Amino acid sequence: MSPAQSRAARGLLGWSEADLAAKVGLGEAFVRDFEAGRGDPASGQIEALRSALIAAGAVFSNGDSPGVRLERRSAPDEGTRADDLTTENDR
Repeated sequence: MSPAQSRAARGLLGWSEADLAAKVGLGEAFVRDFEAGRGDPASGQIEALRSALIAAGAVFSNGDSPGVRLERRSAPDEGTRADDLTTENDR
């Protein structure tokens, strides 16, 4: 994941630098520095950022056109509500 992809993913998710940092237990300054291209962060730290963004629905593409998009997620299946249960659907 590149710094630009991280910034874009945060933007798509509506997350601040502080939001992403809190999700992975790193400092906000770390996220700011990584996305600005400063320093030489450990690959494990970058992977922690990437994993948090993926878990929230970010999909990263690489190759000729590196980028990021949000995964379409269907609404979770709530099952059958208790007051709608019958002998036919109570299984």
